[in-house]
Amino acid sequence: MGRSRGGLTTKVHAVTDARGLPITLKLTAGQAHDGRSARDMLGTIGPGQALLADAAYDSNVLRAHLAATGAKAVIKPIPRRSAPPPLDRSAYRRRNRIERFFSKLKHYRAIATRYEKHDANFLALVKLAATRIWLRAYESVS
Repeated sequence: MGRSRGGLTTKVHAVTDARGLPITLKLTAGQAHDGRSARDMLGTIGPGQALLADAAYDSNVLRAHLAATGAKAVIKPIPRRSAPPPLDRSAYRRRNRIERFFSKLKHYRAIATRYEKHDANFLALVKLAATRIWLRAYESVS
């Protein structure tokens, strides 16, 4: 848990597949910068794939790492960049799938209200909810 203006907070970071199903989950302190914690989560992104991320993850180091692995960076540039890299807007529109994953995650009351105060236990709750989201995607309709 990290301390910020609002008190003790935690950020949940996720990498999802094209359908919005979680692949990698991570917790960081609330005051930690998003971009610095992203690199160790990118082991699941390979050549020919794309990373769709918001402006918080915009950095030259992250873009270079993705280019070295053969992946495409579809990251909205920070507005204060003097020479912003191009943005594929049609690909960036698909980023709503990760937002929908976080919306589904917040349907679990213990996660939305942060009942558990220990990081390891809270991450276990997040992973349990992510597993239930996966199971819902493969639920039989018969």
